[in-house]
Amino acid sequence: MKRLIISLLLATAAFAGVKTETVSVPMRDGIRLATDVYRDDTLPKAPVILMRTPYDRTKQKVLGERWAKAGYIFIAQDCRGKFGSAGDFAPYIHEGQDGYDAIEWITRQPWCSGRVGMVGGSYVGAVQWQAAVENPPGLAAIAPQATWSSFYRNIHLGGSVRLSLIASWIAGNSPKPSGVTPADMNVALLRLPLSDVDSAIGWDMPWLDAFLTHPEPNGFWTRLDLTSRLPDLQLPALHVVGYYDFFSRESVDNFVIMQKQARDPQTRQQQRLILGPWDHGTIGKTKVAEVDFGPAATVDTFALQLDLFDRHLKQDASARAKPFAPVRYFSMGDNVWRDAPTWPPAGFTATAFYLHSAGKANTRRGNGRLTREAPKADQPADTFRADPANPAPSTPQKAGIWGPVDQSATEDRADVLVYTSEVMTAPLTFAGNAEAKLHVSTDTPDADWAVKLIDVRPDGFAQNIARGILRGRYRTSLLKPELMQPGKVYEITVDLGPVAATIAKGHQLRVDISGADFPLHDRNPNTAEGIHGSRTAIATESVHHRPGALSRLILPCRP
Repeated sequence: MKRLIISLLLATAAFAGVKTETVSVPMRDGIRLATDVYRDDTLPKAPVILMRTPYDRTKQKVLGERWAKAGYIFIAQDCRGKFGSAGDFAPYIHEGQDGYDAIEWITRQPWCSGRVGMVGGSYVGAVQWQAAVENPPGLAAIAPQATWSSFYRNIHLGGSVRLSLIASWIAGNSPKPSGVTPADMNVALLRLPLSDVDSAIGWDMPWLDAFLTHPEPNGFWTRLDLTSRLPDLQLPALHVVGYYDFFSRESVDNFVIMQKQARDPQTRQQQRLILGPWDHGTIGKTKVAEVDFGPAATVDTFALQLDLFDRHLKQDASARAKPFAPVRYFSMGDNVWRDAPTWPPAGFTATAFYLHSAGKANTRRGNGRLTREAPKADQPADTFRADPANPAPSTPQKAGIWGPVDQSATEDRADVLVYTSEVMTAPLTFAGNAEAKLHVSTDTPDADWAVKLIDVRPDGFAQNIARGILRGRYRTSLLKPELMQPGKVYEITVDLGPVAATIAKGHQLRVDISGADFPLHDRNPNTAEGIHGSRTAIATESVHHRPGALSRLILPCRP
């Protein structure tokens, strides 16, 4: 094998004694990846923090110097086919083996203590799980932030596609032909069939076509489904995510699997979850979209990671002696942090809040009621028309982000059902995984039900705090869809994800239901023609309220 080429880039930086050198690290197939090594050369050996990224390793200079000052060697590596690295970029496909090879190379270096940790979020978090399940010798702890262990569950929710998220990301990470001006994304995302969305944006994107046209969790996704392998890991992990993050379910599930299913008892005790009020771009911050959660929402993620690595890479006795709560979660509304040994936290009881009919054809804001008492007699169904040509919009309409924004304007649409409680006479506190159990029908062979959980302030500001969506044909199985019989009433369960909040005295609890959440999720054409169909139909969708068919919200409430 040819001798490794090492070139010195710069000898000093913001921290005295920190030296950076760029090396070309060979993978098992001979492809070489550009890698920056930050270290204090006065330390003959030290544990290593590795970040593997498709977003340009050279942007990690400040972070690298900070880790080096903390007594670690920091390594930033461009993923295959990105920036300084050779090869072709294929999203996620090579990251497991390349991660293994990078860690193996690191542990052979004379300056490595033999213990390696990994950091990063989103794509940079996923590559940690991908490397971990390859079981590279020397990997001793990971800090995956806002990421997945099943890529299918990342971009598909309830049978729908997180359309704006995946289309925007692929478009930003695909070679764009010179001279091409991308089309307006929200207009392009209206294109049917979904396989033509890339052409509507402006150029061919084979990975986008592939991800959009495989709606079931079948063999296409097997290579990027790591979840069943997590229990075999013997690996401490710090899991950090926000309620408004599109990775919230995935990150929380990863923690739960590692804490409750890991075969190694010690590994179960070495998991930590930080669950805050953030979206994908605001982790650790106080202001998220239109809501300021106050100074308490601030979190120093570097300090959390440093604690993890001091414990498990340096194996520092004082760090290991400090107790920590396995779960630290933020309660929105009262804006306080709470500690718990598990997620969902104990001490909360599944509590039903029943939807009562508006009783009129006009089902706009304020007409439907939400109460703790179930309907004792038949009530008329609430009905709306879901038109794929004019889908109920996501609020806000920004890529994959769904931060807290006043939902009032959307609630004034005729195709949105709104159910509101009486004004709270005492605070209502809940924490755990929320869901909506609805009895629904439609006059089309397929339809969507999008549900939002909302905190309504006395001034009318309607703050979204949780949400979910279910495509009707996937009501019983994501793998084996079943069409809906027009007019037949079905009970469906819409997962609203992890949430913790207090609805304050004087506020109201609200549930919104619509037939779309576009462009955050793709539109349902309602025709059931399949993923390659382009015909649409207006669906008349109904939500039912009567004994034997009680539509309700289920919240894990503090008694």
